[in-house]
Amino acid sequence: MAFNVIDKTFSKAWFRNYAFIVIGALLMATGYVFFITPNRIVPGGVLGLSVILHYATEGLFSWAPHGLPVGVMTIIMNIPLVIWGIRVLGPRYGIKTIMGFVLVAVFIDGLTLLWGHEPFVKDDMLLSAIYGGVLVGTGLGMIFKSKASSGGTDILAMIIMKYTKVQPGRILIYLDSVIVMIGLAVFRDWQIPLYALIAIFIVGRMIDTTLQGPSYQKSLFIITEKYNEVRDKIIHDINRGGTAIHASGMFHGDDKKMIFVNVTRREMAILEDYLRQIDPEAFLTVINAHEIIGKGFKSINDR
Repeated sequence: MAFNVIDKTFSKAWFRNYAFIVIGALLMATGYVFFITPNRIVPGGVLGLSVILHYATEGLFSWAPHGLPVGVMTIIMNIPLVIWGIRVLGPRYGIKTIMGFVLVAVFIDGLTLLWGHEPFVKDDMLLSAIYGGVLVGTGLGMIFKSKASSGGTDILAMIIMKYTKVQPGRILIYLDSVIVMIGLAVFRDWQIPLYALIAIFIVGRMIDTTLQGPSYQKSLFIITEKYNEVRDKIIHDINRGGTAIHASGMFHGDDKKMIFVNVTRREMAILEDYLRQIDPEAFLTVINAHEIIGKGFKSINDR
């Protein structure tokens, strides 16, 4: 959960964070209006409950023949959760969190008025689950990147954690699963939870990708008998720094130097080819680095 982070008003970070909230909210709303809601896909959370209530109240009110508006229901359910969260957990949810879920709700109902209730891709729930998941996940990631929370079940998960000590990620899985099952009970269609699971998975992946960026960098651990040659290759040819870690082999207790270095995919290919030539017996461990901050990569000021 994101704590209330105060940005200096009208600073670069202030404009960036509020722009992320607005764009993220619009992307989320687009995902719901065009793909998620028209297909009755219920990807958990307060918005998922709102979709269920939207269809459960269809035809009950003359002023809302299609059912209660998803956005309005989202605000109605989020307000008491935020108030409860502030009372139990303290003022962790600042104006950015409130602005986030309100904008999502306004954009959803506004786009629904403009577009209507028809799915963008007709008769293809799989494509709707995929594209809806991409849009919702990217939007949520941008809201999280602004140091805001999405409200809703996130707050409920933190409240439950306070009294049960269960990790919020696990609680969210349980809550989303319950909401998906409610959708199954209301709509009585086994396809809905299956497509909802696809959407939930994609949302999670897109949140990670938006927050951390695509994994273009690699972290390498290299153990080689040609330490000096590999060191020179890294420093003088690839023009990277690295760290020499003193280690000892477990079988024979031999002293070794292990090289730790961060590189791009292209530079990793160069190093692999070089190791293949000079030391085919070298031991190389490659780790995907979602984000590398420091000289030669991303500046911490760009966070």
